[in-house]
Amino acid sequence: MHESDSHAQGDAVEVVNRNGTSPVLLLCEHASSSIPARYNGLGLRDADRLSHAAWDPGARAVALHMSKAMDAPLIASTVSRLVYDCNRPPEAASAMPEKSELVVVPGNKGLTAEQRQERVETVYDPFCATVSDVIKARKEAGLQTMLVTMHSFTPVYFGQQRGVEIGILHDADSRLADAMLAQSPALAHRRVERNEPYGPADGVTHSLKIHGLAHGLANVMIEIRNDLVTTPEEEEAMAEEMLALLRPALAALAAEGGSDA
Repeated sequence: MHESDSHAQGDAVEVVNRNGTSPVLLLCEHASSSIPARYNGLGLRDADRLSHAAWDPGARAVALHMSKAMDAPLIASTVSRLVYDCNRPPEAASAMPEKSELVVVPGNKGLTAEQRQERVETVYDPFCATVSDVIKARKEAGLQTMLVTMHSFTPVYFGQQRGVEIGILHDADSRLADAMLAQSPALAHRRVERNEPYGPADGVTHSLKIHGLAHGLANVMIEIRNDLVTTPEEEEAMAEEMLALLRPALAALAAEGGSDA
């Protein structure tokens, strides 16, 4: 089933193809720029509400294509990362940032402990609970699981142009990242790099740690430069490029017994 199976947990989470049998479980923490009405747009300018600060353009679309092609479940947040960044722990300032690059977020200034907790309980907790539920169900069904989180990044950050086009990120477990990077000659036209434009030191591997490492699952974070996924055709083509790295990597790990069920 390609279309969304459900919006669960108070509509904070979208689950697509929940019962997919691929060894891959796809996550997309920054899939949406939507800001629930109760936050009054966070006081953002209209342009900022649709900018890369609010979400990862193209990430959900690429993930959907991958989900369909691999019969993989996809779990995506339906709330802007400026409300709560589901790839950050509650104690991190960047979970509810007062400023994201050059974008000031008035609605995040001076949040009380109660206001922060409300966002944790209505955005972050449901996302994490859904991921945990799907991982548990897959284990009970005897399905192998490897975690792949999908992201995109801006080509210009604080005025600096970024040359990297595809980032393959990992934390302490580099098995899946190593296997994908070994396939990078298949994308000779792309600049593919390890832990770029971000890495563990930047705090971007939270999901990999709590959903991947904590469950003993091989895991990887894919970052796509968002100027490469600006049309439906580019999104579909990029999904095929990611599969050109991921499919043989999965086969290599499976042959090695490289992931726990």
